[in-house]
Amino acid sequence: MENVKYLPGIKLGKNVVADPDIANAVKDANMLVFVTPHQFMEGICKRLEGKIKEEGVQAISLIKGMEVKKEGPCMISSLISEKLGVNCCVLMGANIANEIAVDKFSEATVGYREDKEVAERWVKLFGTPYFQVSAVQDVEGVELCGTLKNVVAIGAGLVDGLDMGNNTKAAIMRIGLREMKAFSKLMFPSVKDSTFFESCGIADVITTCLGGRNRRVSEAFARNGGKRSFDELEAELLQGQKLQGVSTAREVYDVLSHRGWQELFLFTTVHKICIGLLPPSAIVEYSEHTPNFSLVEGSAEYY
Repeated sequence: MENVKYLPGIKLGKNVVADPDIANAVKDANMLVFVTPHQFMEGICKRLEGKIKEEGVQAISLIKGMEVKKEGPCMISSLISEKLGVNCCVLMGANIANEIAVDKFSEATVGYREDKEVAERWVKLFGTPYFQVSAVQDVEGVELCGTLKNVVAIGAGLVDGLDMGNNTKAAIMRIGLREMKAFSKLMFPSVKDSTFFESCGIADVITTCLGGRNRRVSEAFARNGGKRSFDELEAELLQGQKLQGVSTAREVYDVLSHRGWQELFLFTTVHKICIGLLPPSAIVEYSEHTPNFSLVEGSAEYY
């Protein structure tokens, strides 16, 4: 088995079987792994309702993104749990696929809710000598790290496209991580500070800002002066793969606007650049503003 489009020359193993019939693929499964662009997940869940085994099924999501509806944001792991009636863990981390495919060392983080034994099963399933997996009891924190780092990567790519240098890029990464933490705690006060020092946190921010596809496409966007859309550049550069950062930036902005949270200037600026309301150079101009919030004793307080 080989994915000739996205991982040419990489043999996926004899135990990997492609099945175009999603209902047939899951009918006898007791462990379900979801890996797809997040905008397709609601439709997939609808197709799977009533198709999976009634008992003993566990799920895990590797999906970076969230659904934003009128009633508020919904994490993909929650969507899976609610639609399919199964417990859903998450796996995120600094693990770009083409490097893992050739056995280069990397790490990942499993986020779980209550059942540590289930988390350890996922750790055992995914772990290899070159792919080290750890588990933390913080589904929302792990999942939001994997989701929000793509917005930061858009900012890092803009910096690269404007040839602003490593100092500026490091600043964007640091401020981005701070805003990831602030947004996560505003959404879910239970999110743990320590999660941001796991692979899903700071490590994923670093690798995505250095080598991910969100960074690559946003660099091209900036080099074209914002005159070519992200959709156009995505189609040209990614050959069918989907960006997550642009749609996530919009979803984050929707949440910020709806709830009146005005302090996350980097996230807001990235979104406005993506839709053409600001030029790419605005990625550093927002820093003239001083956020008027701080994180106190693990929760976000406003002044």
